[in-house]
Amino acid sequence: MVNFQVAENYGMDDLLKIMELLRAPGGCPWDRAQTHQSIRDNMLEEAYEAADAIDREDADNLKEELGDVLLQVVFHASMARQAGQFTFDDVVDGICKKLVYRHPHVFGSAEAAGPEGALSAWDAQKREEKGQRTAADALDSVARALPALTRAAKLQGKAAKAGFDWKDAAPALDKLSEELEEFQTAVRDGSNTEEELGDLLFAAVKAGRFAGVDGETALQKACDKFIRRFRRVEELAPKALDILDVPALEALWHRAKEEET
Repeated sequence: MVNFQVAENYGMDDLLKIMELLRAPGGCPWDRAQTHQSIRDNMLEEAYEAADAIDREDADNLKEELGDVLLQVVFHASMARQAGQFTFDDVVDGICKKLVYRHPHVFGSAEAAGPEGALSAWDAQKREEKGQRTAADALDSVARALPALTRAAKLQGKAAKAGFDWKDAAPALDKLSEELEEFQTAVRDGSNTEEELGDLLFAAVKAGRFAGVDGETALQKACDKFIRRFRRVEELAPKALDILDVPALEALWHRAKEEET
């Protein structure tokens, strides 16, 4: 039993203390065994769950999920402190300094005309801070751990800011058609399919940007729609799906689709 006083309400210092006790000798064997890499996916999962709560406008769940995200921050900081790398206070100090530095229009003498001007100031300060001398440097700084569609949109957005973009949607749509044809050829030939699929998806993100549609959001909604219609297909099916032929499955799918319209 560790020396800890249970309280009715806790603060930030209590969270840091709890994590310290969990990671200390005599604490939790699982928590003590973790590394940055072993809980890497936990950080992503908790962030996605927080985003899901935002999308559902569920304030109670958002409060819980933000706590889970905060736990991941504290967990990683605790491991770094034990390794002599940095502390939680260093994390807080770093983000405070970043916020002050990247808001010269608030904490300095610069001016920003509206939200877009503020964002431009942020980007300019970030490029200077990171030593990004070229637009390619800015593209290379986009996190590779992002969902691929989101990463593609960010890369295209940064390239567009550098002047590398079409003026309207027509060329983007032509490129999408071109990439579809190349993917179809690759499938028929049985070669280079992964690269051509990647090019097709990248072109689809570009076309979506011109239409004002975020590719990641659109695909998430398509996934939700697929689940909803698949559930209805199961309900309508007279027997197990795996013993129905393709025409029967397609008929059920079209019926499920028609019921939504």
